[in-house]
Amino acid sequence: MLRGAIIGLGNVALHGHVPGWLRRRDVEIIAVTDALPARRAECEARLPGARWYDSVEELLADAPVDFADICTPPSSHAPLIRRALGRGVHVLCEKPLVCSLDEFRSVARLAAATHRVLHTVHNWHHAPMVRQIWEVLRRGEIGEVTKVVWHTFRTGPAAARDGHSSNWRVDPAVAGGGVLTDHGWHVFYILQRWLGARPTSVSARLETRRHAGWPVEDTATVKLTFPRATADVLLTWASDVRRNWAELAGTKGRVELRDDTLIVKRAGRGRDRHWSFSSPLSDGSHHADWFEPVANHFLAEMTDSRQGGANLAEASLCVALEALARESSRRGGQTLPLPMTSFPAPTPSAWPSLSR
Repeated sequence: MLRGAIIGLGNVALHGHVPGWLRRRDVEIIAVTDALPARRAECEARLPGARWYDSVEELLADAPVDFADICTPPSSHAPLIRRALGRGVHVLCEKPLVCSLDEFRSVARLAAATHRVLHTVHNWHHAPMVRQIWEVLRRGEIGEVTKVVWHTFRTGPAAARDGHSSNWRVDPAVAGGGVLTDHGWHVFYILQRWLGARPTSVSARLETRRHAGWPVEDTATVKLTFPRATADVLLTWASDVRRNWAELAGTKGRVELRDDTLIVKRAGRGRDRHWSFSSPLSDGSHHADWFEPVANHFLAEMTDSRQGGANLAEASLCVALEALARESSRRGGQTLPLPMTSFPAPTPSAWPSLSR
């Protein structure tokens, strides 16, 4: 039985991580902490077997845990990762893993030096619709993908669960950025998986289209160039509707994602194929069933180091792309090359199975 701690008991922990851990028979959450003392009651209700700690320092010094599950806002990730790794504890952390390339290098080196796993929650890989698209591509049903268009429309950021009118997601000191940080990370790792390669360049424009009082962008337009494809991404918190839409054009057909519907059109191959899903992709990320395979992969890395590498490579790419997108926007949308890093894109054979 592996023993875990949850650091941060907000919405993503309560609705995604906690139900996911409680389904398992090989893991027990024995310790919890949060910056808000009022969440102790939630801990006692949801995890009666776990001990509450008033601080991260107290938890890491006292609780005999094998891993820490970090579910706090982004600006706290790097310091918390360093504390946990320094105590010899494996780390699972919500996205974005860190807020800068310097922070990434720091935590990646520490994980290697301490021989501990550092794993990011890339749970959108396991959304049923995203998994179905991957299967269509893996089977070569639309040939080689040459262009992807992705739209994420939201009327605003997800609500915070701190009881205050303000939302940490629009505070750059806490969130690290706006819609690009919140949604771009998911799109970046999905596109790399779908296209099977690292991008070679990025250009972007970040704007505030509706929420003029926010110090973060509410809209991001990003263009990624891959060796054999391009991807145009639009992310916004300034929409009148909430939905996701995407299209993948290939040499033998195309795939269209319409929030809760998937359509595959194959050139000259009879009728279109349709799938309908009970939960639209825009329904949110707090899905315990999406978290379950994330936990499987994290625990597999803990027990067998040969299972590791792909997830941290994805995180490396995501943090690099966000940094370049922000720099491109500061330069008026200039196209910037993506340099090689210490963590190259994993090959398809290195990717973990997407099965649950």
